Amino acid sequence: MLSRKTVARQRRPKDLASKPAPDELRINDLRMDELRLDELWMDEALRCAQRALELGEVPVGAVVVCAGRIVGRGWNCNIAASDPTAHAEIVALREAGVTVGNHRLGDCELFVTIEPCVMCAGALVHARIRRLVYGADDPKAGAVASLMQVLKHPHLNHRVEVRGGVLAGRSAEVLQEFFRNRR
Repeated sequence: MLSRKTVARQRRPKDLASKPAPDELRINDLRMDELRLDELWMDEALRCAQRALELGEVPVGAVVVCAGRIVGRGWNCNIAASDPTAHAEIVALREAGVTVGNHRLGDCELFVTIEPCVMCAGALVHARIRRLVYGADDPKAGAVASLMQVLKHPHLNHRVEVRGGVLAGRSAEVLQEFFRNRR
């Protein structure tokens, strides 16, 4: 049986138990910085979506970020370009490839206002994008989490880190407003 002194030594004071350790604080600060940066880049993707809206296209926007700077921007321009592959993600990846000077974008992140479709998810794998951050889920055509999980396919030779739901409300609102006005 333990003495009272031993039990008292084993207990942590309440004020210490509730405080995170210094390493934990640094990790939490890093996470908060990453969350803020994700929102900053998603804001830029939303500005790109606005450009698509002004052109009468489905308002989806995307940016590719590498080493803290935007290397590619895109917005849907399928109708204007008569190009079924002119999705925001593809346009941004093409511009990033030219800017970086390589078809492999392994140090880059893609920020897009809606969950990518099958074509765009496949392009992310081929480009070797390191990280995907998207806004709203797409229950009808989303190929990352909603309808399919293309990026998790076990036979693919590249894995993309994924974070969904960043500024999802704003991203969904832009799309909903567009389709409401078309009806």
